[in-house]
Amino acid sequence: MIIQIARKGFGQALLAFVFHALVFTALAPLAKADPVEDFYKGRQIKAIVGNPPGSDYDVWMRLMVRHWGRFIPGKPSFIVQNMPGAGQIIAANYIANSAERDGSVIGFTERALPYLSLMGDSNIRFDPRKLSWIGSPELTNRACFAIETSPVQKAEELFEKEILIGGAGAGTSVTNTPILLAKLLGMKFKLIEGYGSAENVIHAMEKGELNSVCQTIGGIRSSRPGWIESGKLKVLFTMEHDPVPGINAPTIYQFAKTEEQKQIISLYDSSLELGRPVIGPPGIPADRLEALRRSFDAMMADPAFLEEAKKLHYEITLRKGEKLQQVVDEIMSAPPSVIERIKELTK
Repeated sequence: MIIQIARKGFGQALLAFVFHALVFTALAPLAKADPVEDFYKGRQIKAIVGNPPGSDYDVWMRLMVRHWGRFIPGKPSFIVQNMPGAGQIIAANYIANSAERDGSVIGFTERALPYLSLMGDSNIRFDPRKLSWIGSPELTNRACFAIETSPVQKAEELFEKEILIGGAGAGTSVTNTPILLAKLLGMKFKLIEGYGSAENVIHAMEKGELNSVCQTIGGIRSSRPGWIESGKLKVLFTMEHDPVPGINAPTIYQFAKTEEQKQIISLYDSSLELGRPVIGPPGIPADRLEALRRSFDAMMADPAFLEEAKKLHYEITLRKGEKLQQVVDEIMSAPPSVIERIKELTK
């Protein structure tokens, strides 16, 4: 009798052990599952570019998506979709208002979006502070250039001679920079609008239609390697407070005569702190946004990525997403008096 009870107890214990072992085996993969990896595995991320194919933003994005997926949990692929128009604002509105908010859509749009929103641009239908700021591959230096055949070859001459400069559309820095400087400082920029992109402006300069463009130094070096160094393009001035290393040109602040002028230029230039920002729509789940940010950071240090960037004459200067968010918050907190003055000047 005792032996039978013992056997019965042993059998129950054995069944219980087997049952728990099976349950543990079944649940073990679940315990180790990564929800971010599960989401991105086999997925295709849509990468929106607010410029046409072949533009500097487009080249940058296609460079990044060739490498980025290796660093995101689940190793998703990317597809680039160009959505040009309205100075990249069409793309930005799509990302902010229509794109999926699950981390499957990212975008590359105009760095001046917070500034333009601050200026009350009615085309911007979102609050820049609510976007998901992922990171920037570079800190941008902006300058105004003159082609070697231009009647103006020095910044000082802009107060005496008129220069034909191309615009890329309302809201773009290519257009807004000469407008602001003409009204604020009296530089004799004559804006010819309607070229759609900085690249088209440069094409027009090559054909003799225009003399000048305001563009990023990195963008010029990428699309026209050696032009700055050879003197084919003269840097009239840069837009930063301090001289840009390796560029023999004055800064725009050397021509600002009043403190108000300096404050206005400083707020206008604040978007340069955003570099060339990669964004996502509002409301991306926190763990996926963290994965996108950290994978972006990792890509910026990857030897294969850096080697390809070097071939494109790109200089990588990582700006993390958290820093971009901080800069956006600071821009949107600018003094109302300075905001109103800039609005008057850029009408």
